[in-house]
Amino acid sequence: MGEAPRLVATDIDGTLLRDDRTLSPRTAAVLARISAAGTPVVLVTGRPIRWLQLVYDQLAEPLPAICANGAVVYDPVTDEVLRADPLAPELLAEVARRLRAEVPGVSFAVEIVDSRQMRHEAHYPLRWDADADAIRAIESPEELLAVPAVKLLARAGEQDPDVFVRVVAGALQGLAEATHSSYSGLVEISAAGVTKAAGLAWYATRLGIDERDVLAFGDMPNDVPMLTWAGRAVAVANAHPAVLAIADEVTGANTEDGVAAYLEQVFGVA
Repeated sequence: MGEAPRLVATDIDGTLLRDDRTLSPRTAAVLARISAAGTPVVLVTGRPIRWLQLVYDQLAEPLPAICANGAVVYDPVTDEVLRADPLAPELLAEVARRLRAEVPGVSFAVEIVDSRQMRHEAHYPLRWDADADAIRAIESPEELLAVPAVKLLARAGEQDPDVFVRVVAGALQGLAEATHSSYSGLVEISAAGVTKAAGLAWYATRLGIDERDVLAFGDMPNDVPMLTWAGRAVAVANAHPAVLAIADEVTGANTEDGVAAYLEQVFGVA
């Protein structure tokens, strides 16, 4: 498998976590051993900061994270945001205007305060447990666009996500990035140039690590920029076809500890 990588970057949902959102003891153990031996591991996710605790509760030590598809770089030890690249209010307003004109019934939510909080339109469907302190409905349309947002979320009922993301991207025409990481028709929108690749590149540069020495794992279209950028790209077997098409290698599915199995081979640990 060549030289051991100097940085390991992995997506969380559908890649590192099993389908019930648990992290296997095997996976937690191999991540701990790699980190303890001196190879940094970073989580690269569409998740907001406030959702990371579910993962950290299952790890020996919390790992740094690139959140909101590259918009936020987070140090959990100091609870510090090292970098944030949000959509400005005027850009949010233009994106929302275009999508309302193009997509019947579209509804929005925004990740604000570096993704520590979420605001959503009343008719935006929440798919996960609500946190009353961090997540709430807006009282007026203006509130949605009042402050910078590290991510804008768009839904329009049940949609084929691959088709819907193309509609959204077409409407935005390079004004912002559009991607998806679900099967339920949720499109995730970031500022232009903000991707998992961009966030990871910034983090790797901070550590003095070249992209050729980065090993990355992923499963969904929002992982494609990161996997294309990294020196070694590994898809889990359950990955979206777009990810399987560009990966250098394929490991076992997330339900089979695919990431752990690959890392055990690369680093010679078990």
